[in-house]
Amino acid sequence: MRAAVLHAPGDLRIEEREKPTAGPGEVLVRVAVCGVCGSDATEYDRGPVLTVLPVTLGHEFAGTVEAVGEGVTLRPGAVVVCGAGISCGTCKPCRAGRTNLCRSYVTAGLQRDGGLAGYVVVPESTLLDVTASGLPLDTLGLAQPMSIAVHAVRRSGLAAGQDAVVVGIGGIGAFLTVAAAATGARVLVVDLNQDRLDLAQRLGAQETLLASSGTLAARIAELDMDVDVFFEVSGSEAGLASVLDAARPGATIVPVGIQKGDVPLPLGNWTLREYTIVGTVAHVVADDLPEAVRLLGTRSYWSDLAGRIIPLDRTLDEGLLPLTAGHPAQVKTLIDPWIDAPRPAVHS
Repeated sequence: MRAAVLHAPGDLRIEEREKPTAGPGEVLVRVAVCGVCGSDATEYDRGPVLTVLPVTLGHEFAGTVEAVGEGVTLRPGAVVVCGAGISCGTCKPCRAGRTNLCRSYVTAGLQRDGGLAGYVVVPESTLLDVTASGLPLDTLGLAQPMSIAVHAVRRSGLAAGQDAVVVGIGGIGAFLTVAAAATGARVLVVDLNQDRLDLAQRLGAQETLLASSGTLAARIAELDMDVDVFFEVSGSEAGLASVLDAARPGATIVPVGIQKGDVPLPLGNWTLREYTIVGTVAHVVADDLPEAVRLLGTRSYWSDLAGRIIPLDRTLDEGLLPLTAGHPAQVKTLIDPWIDAPRPAVHS
């Protein structure tokens, strides 16, 4: 089989590898599509940050069960999505249902071989059987990043009737818009790109702000919103500053995007305003992945996020490099390891 293997920063190779074999508790998945994201681009550009090299990248994949190891309940032919995060199931966070905080957490595609390959072996615990969903495999390739958004919204406590702001409509920001709007909250989305704001409205945002046209605080006042939750997804200093300028006392702030530099922490001001600062990382397979698949089923058209599927050979030129430069051609880049030329995505 072919695989996209990261050997060192700036050194991604498409190479032939042996088809892996499932051991006890493991499943061999024939990969249909695999997404690439900012984490993959970071590892290529200036890693290793999280990766253990060399490693086959890819932690956002869907496919079908090819074979199973001893003790596995899934059966060959089942359609599955993978959460990628591998937890022990026995440590304190795992026992509390917070498997994303497992003391020995590793991720397929970062610390062990992932889904940018024809086949991948993962523990059964990372997989969700979605055969009954009837969703196309290209759509199911969006499940893992959608689950990241679902987890962030769940962590925030956002509820129907509340107001929310999402700053930054990249990959996760788009999915966050869907997940936040699905709670019944009123959602205001902020971005520098008008096309992305138009997309946000199609995804459920009721209000938008082109960041170059005014301040977030002024737009909130204009709309007479009293924002309960701010999701800062851009990871930019300006984005976070706009949130802190706009947030009223008692607001919840969820810094989903990881800041690239050191950020001043005005803790005294945060204390006096009684902000709730909520961290969010990865997702919980058992809780967040099923909801992610459900949300994908509420919309038949996802080509405005991922309309063109690219072959494995173009992972670098059309996947990682545009992400590194901050100018991806699509909101979400999906790769089919079995094709030789790009193809239209199938989402309906």
